[in-house]
Amino acid sequence: MVLEATMICIDNSEWMRNGDYSPTRFDAQKDAVSLICGAKTQANPENTVGVLTMAGKGVRVLVTPTSDLGKILACAHGVEVGGEMNLAAGIQVAQLALKHRQNKKQQQRIIVFVGSPVKYDKKVLELIGRKLKKNSVALDIVNFGEEDEEKTEKLEALLAAVNNNDSSHIVHVPPGPSALSDVLISTPIFTGDGEGASGYVAAAAAAAGGGFEFGVDPNLDPELALALRVSMEEERARQEAAAKKAAEEAGKGEKGEPSTSQDAIMTENVDPGTSEPEKKTHDLTDDENALLQQALAMSMDDSSSTVAVRDTDMSDASADDHDLQLALQLSVQDGKGDQSNPNDANNIFADQSYMSSVLAQLPGVDPNDPAIKDLLASMQNQSEKKEEDSESKEEEKK
Repeated sequence: MVLEATMICIDNSEWMRNGDYSPTRFDAQKDAVSLICGAKTQANPENTVGVLTMAGKGVRVLVTPTSDLGKILACAHGVEVGGEMNLAAGIQVAQLALKHRQNKKQQQRIIVFVGSPVKYDKKVLELIGRKLKKNSVALDIVNFGEEDEEKTEKLEALLAAVNNNDSSHIVHVPPGPSALSDVLISTPIFTGDGEGASGYVAAAAAAAGGGFEFGVDPNLDPELALALRVSMEEERARQEAAAKKAAEEAGKGEKGEPSTSQDAIMTENVDPGTSEPEKKTHDLTDDENALLQQALAMSMDDSSSTVAVRDTDMSDASADDHDLQLALQLSVQDGKGDQSNPNDANNIFADQSYMSSVLAQLPGVDPNDPAIKDLLASMQNQSEKKEEDSESKEEEKK
């Protein structure tokens, strides 16, 4: 981008009251000045623009080169139209203002609006032009208003004297329905020679009216334009985030069926783990019930088949444990005794020598323990008492 310091020279002479440029020459000139100021400041943030008037009581600097666009646009409101234009003095004062610019790296440029006749000789203007060229100052001339061959010739001579590598330009704008600012958009004054040409055109198109972003002129209300731009960027970012989120959800939805089935499989795999204690408890309960049923079946001896199965189970168990074999024999003998003679079991318990030998084989049991001897004695007494009762009953039957 081109880094420039620009001075704009306004023609505010009596000739500016003419209405051949809508609405008047002066108003059309002010619109064009606003257009140029906006284009220059938007082309580079470090560009500066100053404004001066060339008619009236004398050359008057309205604002020195500054980057404050609001200050530049406000300076032309109190300008009075009257007197004659002093072109030479206006160019020299503009050159002096540029000479005292703060940033010496800025290129110097003067833009002159000439809408009234030029009274200076061509030689004087050529001398001024050579001085500008010597100080590396570019000059742009906007020729409008009075159509005079002598005026055009003088301005062309001025341009030829100052031009250096086509850095200076002149534009002739005849009267017509088109606004002065609209005509200047497509001229070298805006397109220029540097990288900022496209920026000039874009800014000029926006400032010309009808092309404002958000419908707000940033030159007139820069704060509102900035707020609207920030709001628009935030809304755009929000929409992009929403679209991205929707795309991610859609992607997850497409992959949802396999993931759902996998989740179902995982749930099935997890459920047995969670119910394992319950299953263990249930298995233990079933085992206890099975043992209880087996014991009941062994004690009740409902049928011969049951006895056969029980005998098989006893044989298997007795092979493993001698103590368990003795206990099962006792239970079998008890069951058989129920079928044949109930006194057989009593006879077995009455035999203290046999019971002592059985108890001696049991682990942790002492047959000489007084408590066990008393128990065996009581059992023998009970068996003897039962025998006596049974004998008495038989005698009564006879």
